[in-house]
Amino acid sequence: MRGLLAGMLLGAAAGAAGTTMLNTVTYLDMVARARPASTTPEDTVEALSKKTHISVPGQGEDRTNRVAGLGSLTGIAAGVGTGALLGLARAAGYRPGTVVTGLVATLGALLGTNGPMTVLGVTDPRTWAAKDWVADVIPHLAYGVLTAVVLNDLDHG
Repeated sequence: MRGLLAGMLLGAAAGAAGTTMLNTVTYLDMVARARPASTTPEDTVEALSKKTHISVPGQGEDRTNRVAGLGSLTGIAAGVGTGALLGLARAAGYRPGTVVTGLVATLGALLGTNGPMTVLGVTDPRTWAAKDWVADVIPHLAYGVLTAVVLNDLDHG
């Protein structure tokens, strides 16, 4: 049991590093293309709030700021959570190598972020243009690569 917990914690650390990389690549894209930040994280918080009947407290700017913070935290939770699951799987014996681990991490992060948004009706990836897919996949791929490399390095300590 202790090995599984350690694996999960190491995976969470790798996922945190990957999340930082994803955010960095996303912000660099915003700078390079002068594009605004996506509102889908905040829209997801709003949709989840309506679906669960759990309101975000506050009025006006206070509530808007809380929704923005919660939106950012959902991305962190998805990245750290994906890493934790990968670390748990590795501790249980699943060790396919860095490339496959990176692809699994990428897919996990894509599903962990876009899945809830799609289910809640915030977005529909079937309607995305090629540039939208590129803008979404590249940061997630960067996440997956760094998460896998860090997991591998932590394993070989």
